[in-house]
Amino acid sequence: MIFVTLEHILTHLSFSIISIVITIHLMTLLIPEIRGLHNSSEKGIIATFLSITGLLVIRWISSRHFPLSNLYESLIFLSWSFSIIHMISKIWNHKNDLSAITAPSAIFTQGFATSGLSSEMHQSSILVPALQSQWLMMHVSMMLLSYAALLCGSLLSVAFLVITFRNNIEIFCKRKIFLIKSFFFGKIEYWNQKKSVFNKYTSFLSFRNYYKYQLTQRLDYWGYRVISLGFIFLTIGILSGAVWANEAWGSYWNWDPKETWAFITWTIFAIYSHTRTNQNLQGTNSALVASIGFLIIWICYFGINLLGIGLHSYGSFT
Repeated sequence: MIFVTLEHILTHLSFSIISIVITIHLMTLLIPEIRGLHNSSEKGIIATFLSITGLLVIRWISSRHFPLSNLYESLIFLSWSFSIIHMISKIWNHKNDLSAITAPSAIFTQGFATSGLSSEMHQSSILVPALQSQWLMMHVSMMLLSYAALLCGSLLSVAFLVITFRNNIEIFCKRKIFLIKSFFFGKIEYWNQKKSVFNKYTSFLSFRNYYKYQLTQRLDYWGYRVISLGFIFLTIGILSGAVWANEAWGSYWNWDPKETWAFITWTIFAIYSHTRTNQNLQGTNSALVASIGFLIIWICYFGINLLGIGLHSYGSFT
């Protein structure tokens, strides 16, 4: 009974703290002069992390197995992973560009787990035979950490596309106008003159939007770093899952729907990693691939659970 009470308290405490953190973030955006609020939000994230950690530990002790046996527990762990990524990014980057993504992601994830699922899903149950393995902690934790990192990195890429979209449209329209004029006038001198004007225009635009340029560069840089981290976790998770599958079902790979979509997810982000090695494909092209990956992750993680089919059906709503 005491474990249930502590779990209830920590669940609502962590949800309340992360809600306050979101409010503080909104206030700092509206009133950036208030510097003390920023420090309060960072402390709030740490308090949320400690609360969710306590919640997971209590469920671990009470159920006597690692708390990753159903959708509710996996969502709580995903929220905990967002908090981890937030604190790691704070260590790497004192400006913490990820804070606008990790904090809302944590509250939406935990909010859905707390309020969107039935009370039966909140209850810890005895593991089915296939889950009674030491590989449970290794495989599922790596997969959820990879989902959290890849989702954060993909959202940074989406933000990059949104910010650069208007500039790309303006530059494209200017180029089109210059091409049409040069075609009708048929003068090379005119084109060279307009090309120099265009270069001056873009230089002025870059100077005028210097801070926006800095922001897009940070979004692109940190999106790549976070996705690379998530890709490593995803690779480890898939390999450990293959070993576990061989132990449980006698085969390393069964083309189960969850396995298939995990492979598709891995392929998408492998393509993303390849685009980063080509100078011409960096920026908008790689961000588009990451944006597609954002949708694929949700299909892999949540869509398959909604259907409740395949060998991983015990991790769904049922």
